[in-house]
Amino acid sequence: MTSNCYIIDTSSLVKLNRENPLDVYPSVWKKLETLVTAGRLIAPKEVFNEINQNDDQLSNWAKQQRKMFTDATPKQIELVQQILKTHPSLIDENRKYDADPWVIALAIEMSTSTQKTLVQIKRIVVTEEKLRGNRENIPFISNEMLIEAIDVITMFRTEGWKF
Repeated sequence: MTSNCYIIDTSSLVKLNRENPLDVYPSVWKKLETLVTAGRLIAPKEVFNEINQNDDQLSNWAKQQRKMFTDATPKQIELVQQILKTHPSLIDENRKYDADPWVIALAIEMSTSTQKTLVQIKRIVVTEEKLRGNRENIPFISNEMLIEAIDVITMFRTEGWKF
């Protein structure tokens, strides 16, 4: 038996909020909260920081989902440094926060850590970025690191959700 753990990027939460606002589609967001509660939907703290640059429904929701956002570990810091050494264009140095390398680092760390459960756990990155040739982005680098990257609608389908 396999259980999926999703590491979500800011782009997916922003798009989801734009197309399925919390106040109009509360059932969508309740389903996400069930994954958060189960520890199956996580994101690095940098995603939280990106979201909180705006004071809107999404930032208010994120503040209520603190369990979802993980602090950086020494291993993740090391992984981010390695990622940026080989893929410097992944980040925009003019941005205050840039979660992309942290999303990838969290997925790598989780994928390479020792399992502490009998259930096989598959780590999957969720992002709205798409593979575009050799453009350095989350799906490109995830693919390079043998980590699956999907969009939020594919995550819904994988979970068998219908709204």
